[in-house]
Amino acid sequence: MKLVRYGERGAEKPGLIDAEGRLRDLSAHVADIAGPVLADLEALRAIDPASLPLVEGNPRYGACVGGIGKFICIGLNYSDHAAESGMAVPPEPVIFAKYTSAVCGPNDDIIIPRGAEKTDWEVELAFVIGKPGKYIAEADAMDHVAGFFVCNDVSERSFQAERAGQWSKGKSSDNFGPIGPWLVTRDEVADPNNLHMWLKVNGQQMQNGSTATMVYQVPFLVSYLSQFFTLHPGDVVSTGTPPGVGLGMKPPRYLKAGDVVELGIEGLGTQRQVCVADT
Repeated sequence: MKLVRYGERGAEKPGLIDAEGRLRDLSAHVADIAGPVLADLEALRAIDPASLPLVEGNPRYGACVGGIGKFICIGLNYSDHAAESGMAVPPEPVIFAKYTSAVCGPNDDIIIPRGAEKTDWEVELAFVIGKPGKYIAEADAMDHVAGFFVCNDVSERSFQAERAGQWSKGKSSDNFGPIGPWLVTRDEVADPNNLHMWLKVNGQQMQNGSTATMVYQVPFLVSYLSQFFTLHPGDVVSTGTPPGVGLGMKPPRYLKAGDVVELGIEGLGTQRQVCVADT
């Protein structure tokens, strides 16, 4: 299934994309694409998509997961991205938080915050937990994943690296977490560790990689994270980015108001964002 949330921000409705690519309304069956629903996807699979009302027009897509509990990000998870960042591949996954106030729809504007000088892009594979767990064995890890989607881990490098403290302050500005357009359930993603991913700025290819080059892959990450805290339905994990970010260019290149960012992952859809300056 491809599950979506659509409508005005803060008032999104749950939806489903049918086999013909049409948006259908799930509101009569569930309140939101969020924790309790992600824990019981079989109930949604039992619904005949043809029985659901078609949604006319071109409504806004919101973040494909509502009510996110934890938004966990993995840093330096591609060896070639670590190299372009001038950092070594870590002996264990680097974990940081992207605060949930950053979450927005896949085509919402990237808001460049006041004082920002080095706003950057990062196409990433993200997944959401469906089954809760702690101390999960790697062999059982995929049973805890509800589905996958595209994330742009927008980053303000000056806040991240030059303002002391942890990375989260450079990762969590408003609209720095576009996710979607849809959540593709685990059964429809044959191999999440072998998906083509790309990103363009103003039509120019910046990132062109594959999840096959991730250092720590999805089953390991689920198991690893669960050794430190319980994973709950609705927790989101973004798994890192391949090379081609602005920080790694010579000279570095960063986003400015008016730039257009487009990105996508094989089978998971595409995003498009216009950069605007915060007022």
